Amino acid sequence: MKVTAIIPSRYESKRFPGKPLVDIAGKTMIQRVYEQAEKSDLVDAVYVATDSDEIYTSVQGFGGNVVMTSNTCSSGTDRVAEAARILALAEHDVIVNVQGDQPVLQPECLNDLIQLFLLRPELEMGTLAYPLSDEREINDPNNVKVIFDGDKFAIYFSRAKIPFDRDGIIAVQYYKHLGIYAYSYSFLQEFTRLPQSRLENIESLEQLRVLESGHRIQVAVTVYNSPSVDDPADITKIIEILKERE
Repeated sequence: MKVTAIIPSRYESKRFPGKPLVDIAGKTMIQRVYEQAEKSDLVDAVYVATDSDEIYTSVQGFGGNVVMTSNTCSSGTDRVAEAARILALAEHDVIVNVQGDQPVLQPECLNDLIQLFLLRPELEMGTLAYPLSDEREINDPNNVKVIFDGDKFAIYFSRAKIPFDRDGIIAVQYYKHLGIYAYSYSFLQEFTRLPQSRLENIESLEQLRVLESGHRIQVAVTVYNSPSVDDPADITKIIEILKERE
């Protein structure tokens, strides 16, 4: 079983055009994400998947692997699936979909995710969750929450605060969904052929398509947060984290 990390990356962004190529303390964001993914002990290869000539050239410039995909991909998942086909990966290979806007990604959290497939080779899909304690973050709809069963298979993902603590007498641990996925090659291709679902469109969360279609997603709880860059103001926070790690 080969593990390939693929980072979908597009130049256009409504809130932050050119985000993958923004400079963060001397390196582009896409380079920082790529280098962090490469540090995972369980990842065999890392690729960037893009439809942008600028990103393609930039990745080649720092010596990274890059695949040019079509400009018709409607989501990052579609782009990862196309790249996996171009790379002719095997049916039982594991593909990790690494978000291109998480430049301080910890390689250990990728290991946590990949371990799910080492323990359960028949697994179709896995993802990551991080414990939340800050009430502001818990109530922020930009932080997607996840609840899961005793075997850590996802029950639901929501932008709302779940579970809802009606009586306030039970201690509740909330979990943020980090948005990093892993799939078997065969299920990734199947996923992209599934029709968009009702709950997916309501919450604007494509992983709900998987649950609504009767498939399962196992969740690995990691102690490593992976903050994303959503707009230019977030760059300052990322630089502070980098300084703390020096």
